[in-house]
Amino acid sequence: MSEIPTLTKRRLQAQVIGPIFAEMVAQIGEEKASAILDAAIRKAAIAEGKYFAEREGGQTSMSSFVKLYELWTADGALEMKVLRADEEAFDFDITRCRYAETYKEMGLGKVGHLLSCNRDGTFCEGYDPAITLERKQTIMEGAPCCTFRYRYAAKG
Repeated sequence: MSEIPTLTKRRLQAQVIGPIFAEMVAQIGEEKASAILDAAIRKAAIAEGKYFAEREGGQTSMSSFVKLYELWTADGALEMKVLRADEEAFDFDITRCRYAETYKEMGLGKVGHLLSCNRDGTFCEGYDPAITLERKQTIMEGAPCCTFRYRYAAKG
């Protein structure tokens, strides 16, 4: 079974989430609505990470994690410059993000970071907690590039 490209999946999700989020804002305010959306998306990212870890038979590694990036970059969703990819680190910069472009086109640019960016590090909690992400900036929030710096802490 092949996976739906992640950009397509996020667009479909946003088509449903957008109107729900707008209604939540109208009823309970933007701050509370954003907090609820943030919590829900983070929980979904952890669950998705667990799903992909199960597909690896629980034998996750940095190299299996790097391979997953094929899903996130499918259909030209991300243009990236890989700086380092080995068993301890996966460092890259995103120079074009079609996720950000898609959310902006859909009128959801203001919450795009909640819909996508917050998933990146949180996904690891479900996939392999030994993998952590440090990111100082994102295109979604107006920077010229996203700086992804994943680290793998040896299990033991």
